[in-house]
This record gives sequence, C-alpha cells and structure tokens, in this order.
Amino acid sequence: MSSPAEGKPDVQLFDLLSTLLQEVEALSNQEEVELRAKIEALGLEVTKVPSHSTKHLDEMEIARELDNLSSKLDDVDEMISSTMAADPQVKSLLSSTADVWMPVITATSDERRNFSTSVAENRPAEKDK
Repeated sequence: MSSPAEGKPDVQLFDLLSTLLQEVEALSNQEEVELRAKIEALGLEVTKVPSHSTKHLDEMEIARELDNLSSKLDDVDEMISSTMAADPQVKSLLSSTADVWMPVITATSDERRNFSTSVAENRPAEKDK
C-alpha cells in the first residue's frame, strides 16, 4: 500500500527530480553536490506558506512586494525560455513532466500547507552520502 504523502504533488515532483539527478550523476560519473543543494533548497521553498502578517501593509508596500515578485518571475521565465530554446531535450522534458511540476509551482498557500515539510525528510538515506 502506498504512503499518504506519495500522491502529493511535491512528493511526485521531488521523486522525479531525485531520479533525474541520479541519472545525471550516473551518466557523468560525478556527484552533483551543487545541483542536489539547489533541489533541496527548492524543496524548502515550495513548502513555505506565507505567514499571517500582524502588520497592515499599505498600498505602496504591497506594490513593492508585487514588483519584486514580478521581477523574480520574469527572471525564472527568461531562464526557462532561453534554456528551452537552446536545448530541445529540455523543452521535451519540461513538456512531458508538466503534470508533475505545474501543480507544485501553482499551489495556493492552503495546498502548500499540505505539502511535505521537507525534501530531505523524504530521502534520509541520501543524506549519508
């Protein structure tokens, strides 16, 4: 029988990323420490839930925050677009796995509360490497 966390979008995404990382390491015959750290950081990022702020933000502060988020999204969009344009395999991989990663990046804060607390918790054996 499968574990309750197994069907969660974040678990599916990080299982896929872990598998891809293992394939990259096997093909290159090198441990990808930096990539592994980035995946773990991403795991922490997707499980973040916005805190309920006790301070009331004024319109200017909200506008600044939205501008900051828009800028970050533009940067991510540019990275993805340029990588997809440069490498058809990346485009194919992203397209074929969209059903796994899209639910994670578009999750609401309520959905994020139901995500696993950490990628590292799902793979304790890999921490011993």
